[in-house]
Order: sequence, then structure tokens, then C-alpha cells
Amino acid sequence: MKGLLHLLERVRPVFDEGGRLRALSPVYEAMENFFFAPATATRAAPHVRDPLDLKRFMSMVIVALVPCIAAGFYFFGLRFAVLIAVSYAAGGAVEVLFAMVRKEQINEGFLVTGMLFPLILPPAVPLWMVALGVAFGVFMGKEVFGGTGRNLFNPALVGRCFLALAYPKAMSGSWLQPATDLAGRLFQYVDASNVDALTTATPLALAKQGEFVSAAHLVLGSVSGSIGETSALAILAGGIFLLLTRVASSRVVAGILTSFTLLATLLHHAQPGRFGPAHWHLMAGGLLFGAFFMATDPVTSPTTRTGKWLYGLLIGAVTVLIRNFTGYVEGVTFAILLGNIVGPIFDEAAYALHMRRRSLEG
Repeated sequence: MKGLLHLLERVRPVFDEGGRLRALSPVYEAMENFFFAPATATRAAPHVRDPLDLKRFMSMVIVALVPCIAAGFYFFGLRFAVLIAVSYAAGGAVEVLFAMVRKEQINEGFLVTGMLFPLILPPAVPLWMVALGVAFGVFMGKEVFGGTGRNLFNPALVGRCFLALAYPKAMSGSWLQPATDLAGRLFQYVDASNVDALTTATPLALAKQGEFVSAAHLVLGSVSGSIGETSALAILAGGIFLLLTRVASSRVVAGILTSFTLLATLLHHAQPGRFGPAHWHLMAGGLLFGAFFMATDPVTSPTTRTGKWLYGLLIGAVTVLIRNFTGYVEGVTFAILLGNIVGPIFDEAAYALHMRRRSLEG
């Protein structure tokens, strides 16, 4: 690492003000900050850096995603690696372009977005759609608001929502049957051209027809669906890690799971033949993945304790309603985006109630 640091210091003048590659300065800064802590000091005292800065925060999320990433490789093979590469290339290009135009550093936030996006896609989705979706999500979901830390919506969900509305046939028919043998598909590349591996039936699609897949298959991941949502066990392993490290808000997760469970239970008891049990719906689809990895985004979720609870309760309830009373088999994406919209309102209401309580006490 010392050799790399020495090399970076030697080429720094080329990227500094007046250097030949000044326009590519954001790329140089991003590479330096990725491997090493920022060398610049804070402008005013106290000169203290939070030990959980943005780089370490995003690193914790990537670590938490490892079980889902491993499951993705096992069940869907090498094509998952290609999806990741395309996601980082297309989304990263948008990030670099805006950093150069604004003359700002490239933020580490895209390290998570670039990984989350392929995990919430069908495994056989065309590669050009992956590039288009992530570019749209980064551009419309983040850059138009001013970049990382200023965005209202989760960029990965914006990209997926765009693809779902613009190309519904491809997004609802690009499912692959997960591998069930011991070796999995670790050394296989399977895409839409392999008709034998394709399936149009996801657990939630079957549930619309009154057929419910075994809960054991949902836990292990031997069901079709988006890459990151198939194995509830892998999601829980990463999600619990996020809660233990306090990277994810336990209030948001608890709010989502509580309202979802209560409403799903009421519907099941009202019409057992039409609505599946709550524990089955908890493990099916993208609810767990959305609750732990998408809804807990610190930028797009509320900051107050009351706001976090209300935000989580709203997302869980809306997901149940969309799943059971609309033409969509899944509702997590739309529910979280709705939560992103009203999250600031919840915070504003929480602040107003707090100030009113303080004034009455005074």
C-alpha cells in the first residue's frame, strides 16, 4: 500500500489546478479516497473525523450484502457478475460526468447503488436495460437533486421503477429458475436464450392465482425472483449485521415489518383462501431486502425517531395493499418511493410536535 500511496503522490500535480488532467481530478480523488483516508483537514476546530464516515458507512453495507451476492452467484451464475459490471460501468460514467462538470469529488455512495441495482433486477434482464436503468436512476434519482446527500429518492429504486413502467414485459418475464444442485451455477453463464432455464412464475405471481410456494424454498432461495430477494436467509444474515452495527435504523425495519405483519394477518383471517399468511408474505418477494437495504438509506429516510416509525409503518402497509389489491404482484419499490416523498413531512411534523411540547413545558 505504501507503493501505491507513493505513486498517487507522484502523479498528483497532473490532476491539480493547472495540470494537464485537471478535468479528471474527481476520478483521481475518488481513487485516492477509496484506498486511503482523506488527507485534507477540516476547516475549523475541532479537527475530528467521525470514525463512521461515508466510506466506512458504505463499506458496512457492502459487507452486509455479501450473503446476497454469494447467493446470487450460486443460484444464477456468471451472468450476475456481468450485470454488476454493466451497472458499475454505466452508473459510474454518469457519476464521473457530473463530478467533472461540477468540479467535485466522486462520492463513495455509488459503490452501494451500483451493487444494489443488479440485486433488485430479474436475472435474465437484457444488459442494455441494466445500463439504461442504472443511468436513469443515478441521473434522475440523485444528480438532478445535487448529488449524494441531497437526493430525495433512492437512485436504485428510481432506476428499477423506470424499467418496470417503461418495459413491463421484459421486467416481468426475465426470470431464471435458480440452480438446485450442489454446485449451483457458479461456473455457468445462463441468459434468456436458454429457454429451459426460463420461468414466468415467481412466488408472488403464483400467489395471485391462489398457489403458495413452500416457505422452506423461500428461506433457502430455490425460487425465481429478483437476484437479491430469492433467499430470505441470506437477506436476514446481512440485515442483522446492519442492525448490529447500527448502520440501518431498527425503527424503520421494525415499523415496516410490524405494519406489514398486522395488516397481512388481518387480511388472511378475513379471507384465508384469497390472502396468504403473513409469515409467507414476509419471506416472499422483495419485502425483507427492501426493509433492510433500501428503506434504511440514511439520505432518503427520515432523521427523527417519530419520523422513522411513521415512515416504516407506511411502507409496510402500502406494500400489503399493492400486493393484494392491485395488478402488481409486488409493491415494495412503489411503497419505499412513496415513503421517500412523505419522509420529510414526517420529520417536519415530529419537529413541530417536539417544539410545541417544549413550549408548553416552558
